[in-house]
Amino acid sequence: MSSPLDIERVRADFPILKTEVRGKPLVFLDSAASAQKPRQVMEAMVRHYETGYANIHRGVYQLSQVSTQAFEATREKVARFLGAADTREIIFTRNATEGVNLVAQTWGRTNVGPGDEILITQMEHHANIVPWQMLCEQTGAMLRVVPIDDRGVLIMDELEKLLTPRTKLVGLTHVSNALGTINPVQEITAMAHEVGAVVLVDGAQAAPHLRIDVSELDCDFYVITAHKIFGPTGIGVLYGKLSLLEEMPPYQGGGDMIEQVTFEKTTYAPVPTKFEAGTPDINGVVGLGAAIDYIEDLGIDAIAAHEHDLLEYATKKLGAIEGLRIIGTAPNKASVVSFVLDFAHPHDVGTILDQDGIALRTGHHCAQPVMDRFGVAATARASFSIYNTREEVDILVASIAKVRELFT
Repeated sequence: MSSPLDIERVRADFPILKTEVRGKPLVFLDSAASAQKPRQVMEAMVRHYETGYANIHRGVYQLSQVSTQAFEATREKVARFLGAADTREIIFTRNATEGVNLVAQTWGRTNVGPGDEILITQMEHHANIVPWQMLCEQTGAMLRVVPIDDRGVLIMDELEKLLTPRTKLVGLTHVSNALGTINPVQEITAMAHEVGAVVLVDGAQAAPHLRIDVSELDCDFYVITAHKIFGPTGIGVLYGKLSLLEEMPPYQGGGDMIEQVTFEKTTYAPVPTKFEAGTPDINGVVGLGAAIDYIEDLGIDAIAAHEHDLLEYATKKLGAIEGLRIIGTAPNKASVVSFVLDFAHPHDVGTILDQDGIALRTGHHCAQPVMDRFGVAATARASFSIYNTREEVDILVASIAKVRELFT
């Protein structure tokens, strides 16, 4: 078991936490949208630009080789971070969203047809809904949805009923961005495989909080994004089982993803290069590698323990506020607390809390079907990370008391 986090040391790694907002110390509670960046990540990216940058895979000169080595070293780190069996199973994308779209438009267009079904859940982010709707429109397949209960937990009996031989793919989130619910991915994957379906897991919200082992989960595809794990924006990862990736057609055409080009015919490079057309965000990949180093240095078990403590503390404190209702009360949750107040709209809450330097997200969180399920237009969402403290939870609670004074 990893040792507990030294929170003061961790907070010192994040320069932005020294920022003041409207004369108040920043209390950043929106890591579910995008995590802040430690100096180690920023320094790695600056160092690469200053000492090791060149285009990759194409140059025979030393600087190009150095840059290529740095890029491919991150692929190895990602494979280890996700528990992939082979580095060729790691595809760099712009974000998790592009990873989902890549699978929908390559594996999906090849393997899904009229009368087939795509099964997703009621708690999905729009990024794991819209690409499948588009695929259904293109192919004549049907979209099916697994409902959730009043706690924000999947109704497994309904999932079992919806899984049939017509199910070609199951797409589900590992951790709900709007509710915090952690789904039983390994169990669902086994159920899906029994009917011959493949499984894509949206791991964008899981990667900052949980130990991930795709080999143990046995999912077929898994997507993450760098900016939620303390890395830069513009970089994501698609993991796919090698046998599936090798059968899938390219997603985009262009430089580096080819083997041979003539005007008559083009042949494609092997995986993973086949799916990485054009010059990538090389320095962003270097930053992703540094972010993984940072997480592994702290230890995912220590991170999870700290965030679970914050979740329990915040749930108790917020739950004691009269007129506050927590949306999402699953027994197995990540460090997200969404709530509504019966005396103020979430957007007003966010605006007033900003006066106290508190940054938290209000709205539908790109999960409008979740809002519809709970009969609300929006929620206020406090999401906690490694740099947050119990004292910041107390500041949040005190600021909500000010909202009550203004509206009652």
